Amino acid sequence: MAETQAVPLPKAGFHGKDLGFAFGIVVILSVLFLPIPTFLIDVGLAFSISFSVLILMVALWIRRPLDFSSFPTILLIATMLRLSLNIATTRVILSEGHLGPEAAGNVIGGFSQMVMSGDFVIGLIVFLILVTVNFIVITKGATRIAEVGARFTLDAIPGKQMAIDADLSAGLIDEKDARHRRTELEQESSFFGSMDGASKFVRGDAIAGLIITGINMFGGIVIGYARHDMQVGEAADAFVRLSVGDGLVSQIPALIVSLAAGLLVSRGGQLGSTDEAVIDQLGAYPRALFAASGLLAVLALMPGLPFIPFAALAGGLAFASWIIPRRRDAAARAEAQEVHRAEQEQKSKEKDSVKSILKTAEIELVLGKQVAARLLGSHEELAFRVSKMRKKFASQYGFVVPEIKVTDDFGVKDKSYHIRIHGTTIAANELRVGDVMVVLAGKRRPSLPGDELREPAFGLPAMSLPESFADDLKREGFQPIDNVSVVLTHLSEVIRNNLPQLLSYKDMKVLIDRLDTEYRKLADEICTSHMTYSGFQAVLKLLLAERVSIRNLHLILEAVAELAPHVRKTEAIVEHVRIRMSQQICGDIARNGVLNVVRLGSKWDLAFHQALKRDPKGEIVEFDIDPRQLEEFTEQATEVIRGHMDKGQPFVLVTAPDARPYVRMIIERIFATLPVLSHVELAKGTEIKIIGSVA
Repeated sequence: MAETQAVPLPKAGFHGKDLGFAFGIVVILSVLFLPIPTFLIDVGLAFSISFSVLILMVALWIRRPLDFSSFPTILLIATMLRLSLNIATTRVILSEGHLGPEAAGNVIGGFSQMVMSGDFVIGLIVFLILVTVNFIVITKGATRIAEVGARFTLDAIPGKQMAIDADLSAGLIDEKDARHRRTELEQESSFFGSMDGASKFVRGDAIAGLIITGINMFGGIVIGYARHDMQVGEAADAFVRLSVGDGLVSQIPALIVSLAAGLLVSRGGQLGSTDEAVIDQLGAYPRALFAASGLLAVLALMPGLPFIPFAALAGGLAFASWIIPRRRDAAARAEAQEVHRAEQEQKSKEKDSVKSILKTAEIELVLGKQVAARLLGSHEELAFRVSKMRKKFASQYGFVVPEIKVTDDFGVKDKSYHIRIHGTTIAANELRVGDVMVVLAGKRRPSLPGDELREPAFGLPAMSLPESFADDLKREGFQPIDNVSVVLTHLSEVIRNNLPQLLSYKDMKVLIDRLDTEYRKLADEICTSHMTYSGFQAVLKLLLAERVSIRNLHLILEAVAELAPHVRKTEAIVEHVRIRMSQQICGDIARNGVLNVVRLGSKWDLAFHQALKRDPKGEIVEFDIDPRQLEEFTEQATEVIRGHMDKGQPFVLVTAPDARPYVRMIIERIFATLPVLSHVELAKGTEIKIIGSVA
């Protein structure tokens, strides 16, 4: 039989704090029925005052009420301490009061002399005022706030508990955070419930102090007259003086603790210490301070009112209304600098971390040493033009392309730059640093000396000339292109050619979420019943691959909804969407309402038609064309298309609807930017101008 290991239980022990706390409670209880000397009474009264002041200071500086959750317990202990000292002082006053004002100790005697100024009537009035302030003003208000706070806190517990469970179910918080928030909720409900009852301690203490003071005065006069052969006036002067002094010594700590309780329960949901919550909010409106200073200045000038106090206060408030906004702005600038410094440190750490090496930029422009010195010297202009380019893409194609990261790399040749998509170099070019470029495209050559080359974005014939010839080129009617424009035009064209790779699943979801409610419901219906969201993303990517804008996403959704219940093939759905969006497609390509068209000749229409193999249902299952025919078509198409492109004239290639995807597949390997349309995609109302044919 296996032996079971006993789990050790925690041993009960006594610590210094436990023994000290228990001893203090026992001392308080002992004072209730044991006589103590006047020296210890003085110590107890001094401790009561200091304890009350400590409670008030803690209530002022805590960040939130729950940080002082032990306040109800402390309030009970402070109340019992004052009541026990009241009983001890009552015993001494009634037994030793006939001996003089110091019979009940130096604390009571000192308060009676200081406050009453030798007249017990003055002391009695001051005592009654303190009791009134404590009982009617502070204690009553704090009690009401505690009652309302407790009721609303307890009523809100089920809703807060459900909110925690909902956040936990949604994955916004983990089990540890949920447990912590539930604990805070329990502490909050217990605290406000306890404060509701603890406020009765303060109220009862005020009433008890008033009753004890009255008993001391009446009993002292009777004892002095009957036991010590004192005259009534003499007994009243002695015992009333001591009783009122005792009442003041007990009411001042009670008033301090009542103020602490009122500050604590009136804090509400504010965070920060009381000075932050009160002073910062009062100083948050400099106009209010200035208006108050103006009113005080008017009062200072009024006849019969003292000038100096009102003028001093007016000057102080005016100075505060002037200095507070400046200090606030300085603090905001310092905070912004600190945040910027922290961000820079974080970026530096991330740059040196392994994770940053694994993370690749979606679009990156990598410059060689000389190109970087040329382009990054005008960093603000480059950043502005890159931002403008992204805005243009957003308005033109209907989604925001990712951030473009511009870096320099010693691995790139000094006069070269690379354009990378997802970390892969898609295009590279050597830049003539310090030169300008002139695109010829069928125009005459400039009379100035230069080198012939191909423009990197579109492959058009061009010339590179020194920058000093820029003004001469303009006089000859040419438009010189600077280095920054050459690079950004090339970058723009590379982005256009790679739009499908840049449309992420997240971007697609953002586009759908921006639609109206009805279209969001339509998207959910399509992508749950007939296709997936990834399938819908594939439709958008195929459209972007041919530079068809997806800015009218609601029209695309309607077109997909028409065919998706009947067809599963993404390519067929895309062709249907293109037909439905023919007006937009032709409008984006046409210039001044005229669409230039290069037709596919009847020979090639027939060749492509015969190359399409269909199943018994008539659906295309294979594209099988003779390689020699394909080579011949490529040569003829290249010759015709290149001739028109060199003229700088925008146009489209038009073919039969069933062969359009396959013609596009062949053409895009030679001319990636050339739009290929079918006859049914030529929108009504668009003027067609045939400028050539591949025949």
